[in-house]
Amino acid sequence: MRGGQRVGTGSEAGATANLDLYRYLTADERDDYVTIMSLFTASLLADMSAATVADQLVSAGTALTADVVESRCKQLVRWGNLVPSLRDARVNTVAEYLKARSRYQVSSLGGRVHRGALEIMSATDGAREVARELLGRIAEALREIPALLDSVGGTERDERLAGIVTTVFNNQRLFTASVTDFYAYLSGVLSRFDLGGDEYTRFKTLLLDYVDLINADVNRHAPLIARALEQVLPRLDQLLATLDALPGLSLGGQVSIERSEGRSRTDWTQLHQWYSGAESGPGQLRHAAGQALGQLIANAKRILDSSRTGYSRRADLLRLASWLDRSSDEEAGRLFAAAFGAWPARHLGLGPEEPDPRMTPTTSWTVADPIEVPVSLRERGNRVARGRTSRVPDSAADRRLVEAAAREEAQRHREAAAELIACGDLNGSRLSPAARAVLLDQLARLLAVQSEPEEATSLTDHDLGLVLEAVPGGRTHIESHDGTLTVEDLTLSVRSIDADSARARRTAR
Repeated sequence: MRGGQRVGTGSEAGATANLDLYRYLTADERDDYVTIMSLFTASLLADMSAATVADQLVSAGTALTADVVESRCKQLVRWGNLVPSLRDARVNTVAEYLKARSRYQVSSLGGRVHRGALEIMSATDGAREVARELLGRIAEALREIPALLDSVGGTERDERLAGIVTTVFNNQRLFTASVTDFYAYLSGVLSRFDLGGDEYTRFKTLLLDYVDLINADVNRHAPLIARALEQVLPRLDQLLATLDALPGLSLGGQVSIERSEGRSRTDWTQLHQWYSGAESGPGQLRHAAGQALGQLIANAKRILDSSRTGYSRRADLLRLASWLDRSSDEEAGRLFAAAFGAWPARHLGLGPEEPDPRMTPTTSWTVADPIEVPVSLRERGNRVARGRTSRVPDSAADRRLVEAAAREEAQRHREAAAELIACGDLNGSRLSPAARAVLLDQLARLLAVQSEPEEATSLTDHDLGLVLEAVPGGRTHIESHDGTLTVEDLTLSVRSIDADSARARRTAR
């Protein structure tokens, strides 16, 4: 195991049974269990009965009867957190005997679990400072070991060696734990999607300054520690023999003993691999720093790139939270629905593009087919279009089609104009629908420019080569196979522009 050596026998069943030690932290009565365990671990070798525990809880402000405390203690015994006390109760009366008949003590593993639980519960979700100053002490301590091994043996020298070894491994454990917690916190902060503004600036300074300071200390001391370990490892057998010769705990081969770190070859091998192995600790720290820097750059790109999700909405969300806190339940519901669009869900029919025509506006989204969301938008909130830019289509063919259609339409208009010119006086004439459409268009333009309704008016269209003349009075009746057109109070006639030009030349002569 890491952090020590297990000597003796063990089983997987025993390791699984140790999981019961944590059950009191998740039980429904966990507040009672935590309070009771805190009393037993508050002092060394606390030995108390259920009645004594109940009296102390009442003094601390927690009202639990002795029967309830007795039940809780028995349950903790079944889980392994407490053990029954074997001390004989010296009492003078039967009442005192009944009060002291059941006494309990905290078990060794139960006490360790509870101390760790209290440490976690009292910890804040913040950054932990890295104990980088321990690296220099580790290097200095390792350099003393060869000199002590060369000196004359004695109890004082052996005790000093044991102290140095314990200090080295304790410092190493504290350093690795603190640096692991720090990078875990930093990674959790930098992965936040709402990081921006002053908070981003603060963590940018943290990364560029403090992380660089950690890496500088590791790069400076790691080679020194690796070289010192290379001087110790060849004499490891002598060192371990010296440590084993010191008085220690020995309970026979049937009892497991957890020894301090540094008393086995495995501990020293792992320590050497941490500083000089293929996946050394300094290399892992440099990789973690690179990942943090990459995440910082990604956040900077997100903040500066307005084509993506834009700036942080943290301030807006905090403002909304303050409004919700001050609102009544009814107002908060309306405010939340308005802010997040949380209205009753309805499926909107989108016409022929709907993949399933059975989906109507009354179909619930719970039974309708899901809408495909791009992976970049679903996982990273990135709205930038992915893939290659499509080629610009060649519009030559479309342009030729449009030009051909325009030529055909112009030809139809010219044929209709020729039909109108051939009729001359339009009253009583019979026209095709195309010619009638051209006549109506010309008549609309003429009426739009007519200034005196009592005077004759003409309109010239040079594109079609015709002149439309309207004389007040009478009517114009035009037949067509799909209907009849009657124009009241106007007599309409059409002539060609060439005829007007010839008439103008004769008049001029």
